[in-house]
This record gives sequence, C-alpha cells and structure tokens, in this order.
Amino acid sequence: MRRVDPFIVAILLAFAVGLFWPAPDGVRDGIAVTGDILVAILFFLYGLRLRTSEVLDGLTNLKVQGLIFVSTYVVFPIVGLALHPVLTPVLGDGFANGFLYLAFLPSTIQSSVTFTSIARGDTAAAVCAATFSNILGMFLTPLYVLVFMNIDGASAGSLTTVLTQLLLPFIIGQILQVWFGDWIRRYPKPLKIYDQGTVVVIVLAAVLDSTAANTWDGVTILQITIIILLSCVLLAGILSFTWYSGAWFKVKRAGRIAILMCGSKKSLATGLPMAQAIFPASLIGPIAVPVIIFHQIQLLVCAIIASRLGREDTLAE
Repeated sequence: MRRVDPFIVAILLAFAVGLFWPAPDGVRDGIAVTGDILVAILFFLYGLRLRTSEVLDGLTNLKVQGLIFVSTYVVFPIVGLALHPVLTPVLGDGFANGFLYLAFLPSTIQSSVTFTSIARGDTAAAVCAATFSNILGMFLTPLYVLVFMNIDGASAGSLTTVLTQLLLPFIIGQILQVWFGDWIRRYPKPLKIYDQGTVVVIVLAAVLDSTAANTWDGVTILQITIIILLSCVLLAGILSFTWYSGAWFKVKRAGRIAILMCGSKKSLATGLPMAQAIFPASLIGPIAVPVIIFHQIQLLVCAIIASRLGREDTLAE
C-alpha cells in the first residue's frame, strides 16, 4: 500500500484551517507577509540553482513557451466563452462571470514553477513562461474583461509585485549562481521541502483571506457542488491538452512537464487583487468563488501529479 504523500496532506490541512479558522487581521497579515518573503527567497533559490545556460535554453524553447501561451490565453478563454451562456441559467450571472474571469487570468508563478521542479521538469522554461504569463496578464486580462465582459478598469499594481518579488530575486540568484550554484545544487532534498512548504503557506494565506472576506456567505451546497465538478472537468480537459500537445509537437519530457504545470494553472494571487480593481465591490464575491475553488483543486491535483512524475523520473535513473 502506497504511503500518503505528506505534501498533499499538508495542503488539505492548510485549506481546512483557512476555511474554519477566523484568524485575526494581524495573524492573516503576518502569514501573508511570511508567504511573500518565502516566495521571494524561493525565486532567489531558483536563480541560484539554475545554470544560466539552462535559463537561456528555457527562454528560447519556442515550442514550450508557445504552447503555454496558447493554453493560457487562447484555449482557456475560448472554453470560458463557450461555457458562459450555458452556466448563466444554472449558476447565475455572478458565478458564471467568475468562470469567465477565471479563463482570462494568467498562469500562477509560484506553484507552476514549484510543481515543475518537484516533477523534475524544465524549471528554467517554467520560470520564464510563468513570469512572462503574469506580466502579459496585467494587460491581456483587463483587455479580455473589457472586450468580452463589458466592464471597464484595469490594475498595474500586480506588475510591480511580479517584477520586484519574483523576477528580481531570480535575477540576483542568477548573478550569484556563478559562485554558489554548485554548492546549492548539492542539497536537492532540503530545496524540495522548502518548495513544498512555500506552497502550503500560500494556500493557507489565500483561504484565510477568502474566509475573512466572507466569500463563502450565501453560497449553497448545490452551487458549490456544481462549481467543484465543473472545475474538475475543466482542469482535466486542460491538463490533457497541455500534456498531449507537448507530445504532438515532440517536446521532450522535461518540457512537457513545464507545459503541463504552467499551461493548466490560473493565478489566484493575481486574479483577486485585479478583480478588486476591475469589478464593482458587489460583484467581487461571486466572481471570486470559482477562482478560489479552481485554484485549490489545481493545487491539490497538480501536487499529486508532480509527486508522481518526480518519483517516476527518480526510478528511471
């Protein structure tokens, strides 16, 4: 009998704690700041452990970068637009708009890169693709909302966060890896534990904030059930597309893993702050619910997939 993955257990516990613990503002702020610091250090470590040649190879891997872009900003939006008229009479305007907004969001950075690393995929390509996706999303997501949802407004605040909290530490790590890269690469297990721990803190902070904002108030069990089922089907479809499209274009295994992890994600960290700037306050709650639920499901499912792919790669060596 296979041992339960502690990483998956930790994610589920973080979600449960965040859902049922009415944490004080000071505690939530402390956890959020801790998460920001951990993420900045995480990307510094990615820069430190990755050889510059690997980063350049990842950035110039046009098949990988192109397929991630197509999945995030072409396939996802087309699916969202197709589902919207079907979901509106079933879930109501608020939740249906939430799924459409979800389809327009950029990929996650932290979890996409972390899961790619855990699965032993092309981490350099994942860093480049996920960062580029978020920077591009600062412009494309509000544009998609304006064109297809007829709601004005946009936010540039998250762009600063992407550049200073994620890209800058990675660049600093890249500069220092000439001297310290060989040393840090000798300790893959502690780095993996740190990767996983950072994801758990991110999950806890996100769910605590959604609970404090009363996001779950007024949501029925039936609606939640439909949203969960639809999120699972949507995720399964996009995971299939990202994995097999890599095979169709004859991308190597490491690149396919990067496509799988980056092209299937949608960013809660970018999506919720941007929603506050784009939508009226009365609409944010219903719109946020599908984003939050899909985000938690994608973390859990991709954590399982990443752990399995990582074990398979280890056994193959």
